[in-house]
Amino acid sequence: MSEQQVSILIGYLSEVRGDGMDARIIDEHCNESPLIQIGDESILAGHIGSYVVVRQANIGVLALVFKMWEKDRFDSSDTRQTERFISLIPVGELQANGVFIRGVRHYPTPGAKVFAVGINEINAIFSKFRDYNFFIGQLSSHKDYQLSLDPRALFGRHFAIIGQSGSGKSWAVTSLIQNTIKAMPKSHIIMLDLHGEYCWKDQDGLLQSAFPESLVNYIDAMAMEMPYWMMTYAELVDLFIDRSDKGASLQMSYMREVIAQLKRKEAKDIGLAEVSIDTPIYFPLIELYRQFKAANEERKEFGKVLGPMFGQFDEFLIRMQSRLNDVRYDFLLKPKTRNNSASMADLLRQFVGLGTKKANITVVDLSSVPTDIRPAISAQVGRLAYEFNYWNPQRRDFPITLICEEAHAYIPREKGGQFEGTKKMMERIAKEGRKYGVSIGVVSQRPTELSETMLSQCSSFICLRTTNPDDQAYIRGLVPEAEGDLTDILSSLGRGEALILGEAAPLPTRVQIYRPNPEPKSNDVDYFTGWREGPDDLDVEEIVNLWRTQTRK
Repeated sequence: MSEQQVSILIGYLSEVRGDGMDARIIDEHCNESPLIQIGDESILAGHIGSYVVVRQANIGVLALVFKMWEKDRFDSSDTRQTERFISLIPVGELQANGVFIRGVRHYPTPGAKVFAVGINEINAIFSKFRDYNFFIGQLSSHKDYQLSLDPRALFGRHFAIIGQSGSGKSWAVTSLIQNTIKAMPKSHIIMLDLHGEYCWKDQDGLLQSAFPESLVNYIDAMAMEMPYWMMTYAELVDLFIDRSDKGASLQMSYMREVIAQLKRKEAKDIGLAEVSIDTPIYFPLIELYRQFKAANEERKEFGKVLGPMFGQFDEFLIRMQSRLNDVRYDFLLKPKTRNNSASMADLLRQFVGLGTKKANITVVDLSSVPTDIRPAISAQVGRLAYEFNYWNPQRRDFPITLICEEAHAYIPREKGGQFEGTKKMMERIAKEGRKYGVSIGVVSQRPTELSETMLSQCSSFICLRTTNPDDQAYIRGLVPEAEGDLTDILSSLGRGEALILGEAAPLPTRVQIYRPNPEPKSNDVDYFTGWREGPDDLDVEEIVNLWRTQTRK
C-alpha cells in the first residue's frame, strides 16, 4: 500500500500512548457533512468503526477509530470554533511494500499525518484471507466489502460467540455454520442445541432445520438413548452422588470398586484383556444398585453385628432410586437397544455424521432432557467426540468442531459445584482437543459465568451486542491490551453485528454477519401481535398431556 493510494489527509496526531492514540480532524472535515471521496467510495472522515493510516517518515500504522468527540475553542476575536478529535486503536503496521503485519513495534509521534483508508487499502490487508472463500458478512464501515475469516485459526484453536439475549447469537451461529458447509463441504460439526432452535418439528410433526436437510443429522437425545455405561466414572458421580453429602467420599470409593468389578466381568465375556474404570463397555446398572443396597443392609453373625458400611448409603440409594423411577431418565438409565457393548460403534457413527445418512452437522437436541442432567449429557457428547478422534488414526484428516450453545449452563466458572466432573471434561477438550482434531466453539450470553479456563483457550472472539458493564469488562480482559478499548463499541452494535477479535481475522473487525437462510427458531415472541390477534381458547387437555409425556411441539 503506497502513500499515494492513501491520499486523503483527515487529521494529525495530538497524543500517543502505549495503548492508543488521539488525533485532531482538520477543519475542512469538521463541517456538518464531513464526506470524503476515495475512488468510487464516499465515506465519513474518521467515523467510528472505520480504519485510518498514520504515517510519519518510514512508519505506517493502521488504526481503528473507536471514539469521536468535539471541543470548543475561541480565536483572537472571541469567536467560538469547534475542534473534532478521534481516538485510535493501533492494530498493525504497514510496510513500504504494502504488507500488513499485526501488532505495532514502531509508534509515530504527535504531529504525524492521519489518512483515510478506502476499499482498495482494506482489500490489500484482507486479501490473503479472501483466498479461503469463507465469507461470513460485510464490513460495517464498507458495506460492499465481504469479509472472509481464516478457518484454520477459527476452528483449529477454539472460538467464542458472546452476546446478550436478543443480540443475534443464534443468527450468528446459524450463519457461520451455513457458510462453513458452503466453503468446506467435508466439514464435521456437532452442535449441542439446548432449546431446539436449529432443528425442530412443526405442528404437523415434520422436521424443520436451519441447515440443508441433506446435510444435517438430527438426534433427539431422549429418543436416541445415551447409555449410562458410556459415561466416565466422574460423570456417573455427578449423576448419582451429591458431593455436598457428608458420606460422598465413601459413596464414590465404593462405586468405583463395584463398577470396576462389573466391567472386569464384561471384559472377560467380550475378550478384552484389561479395562479401566472409564473403559466404555456395558455393565448392568441394576447390579450396581443391588450391591450398594446389600452393603447398606449387611449384618453378620445372625444379624447381631452390623456390616462395616451398614446405613452409610441411604442417601445414595434414595438418589439412585429416584433417577431409576423417573421416566425422564429412561433414555439414559434404561436403554432398550444400546444395552450391550457392541452397540457403541453405531452410536458413534451417528454422532460424527457417518451413519446411514452422511451429514456435515449433527444437531443433538437437548431441549427435552431434564435440566438437571443436561450438563452431564453435554459433557458425554463432548467426550465421545474427543475420544473418537483421540483413537482415530486419521484424526488430522477428520477434524471435528463441537458447538456448545448456552455453554455457561454446563461449563460454569464456579468451582466445586455439582457438575465439577462435567466441567473438567469440557476444559480438558479445550486444553488438549486441538492436538487430536477436536475444537470447541462456545456460545454464551454471560461470559462472566463461563469457565475462565475455557475462554482462555479461545483464540478468536465473535462479540455481539453486550451492554452489561461486568460482561464488557470481562471481555476486555480476554483480548490483547491494545484492543481492550474496542469493547466500548459492544453496546452500540446492531442485531447480528459483531466485533471480531483474535487470530481468525487479520485485525479487529466490525462486521454485519449475513442473515441466515433459513433462520433458526429463535425469534422473540411477538407480544403485540399475540395479544391483539392471539387465540381465544387453548386445548388445555393437550397441554397437560404433552407436559405429562414430556413432549414438546
